[in-house]
Amino acid sequence: MAEWNVLFLCTHNSARSILAEASLNALGQGRFRAFSAGSSPRENQQPNPLALAVLDEAGYATAGLSSKSWDVFAAAGAPAMDLVITVCDSAAGETCPVWPGHPATAHWSYADPSEVQGSERERKDAFRRTLQAIRQRIELFVQLPPEQLQKPRLQQAARALAGR
Repeated sequence: MAEWNVLFLCTHNSARSILAEASLNALGQGRFRAFSAGSSPRENQQPNPLALAVLDEAGYATAGLSSKSWDVFAAAGAPAMDLVITVCDSAAGETCPVWPGHPATAHWSYADPSEVQGSERERKDAFRRTLQAIRQRIELFVQLPPEQLQKPRLQQAARALAGR
């Protein structure tokens, strides 16, 4: 069975892209290997603790999750990506590096849960809602038949899921 490498991008690589990486790795049934990165992670940036908490609640592995620059995946020796998905609108509007192998691209828009103000519970609920939205789209993605995951159709299939 083919393994597909998928890179999720967000500006700071601390919330949505981390949620997506962990979700696809958990739900991908060994067919997918997910990674995440950011266009401009802050110095010493770490994944948002609320993102890690809701992933733990969902039973998803969080070991090894880290915030990193997308330059890591454009460098020589980086794993070749089959698909690059932006998960925040600001990263989608930025000029991305030239990815080795020219992977398919898509944009799946999610509101930033880290911008929600309020009590700890309200903020955590925002992360739960975002994780649920990401999980729903990833569940559809991993159910795609193998012929839709071939390079010529992969971009079309991933972009079609953006409207769901």
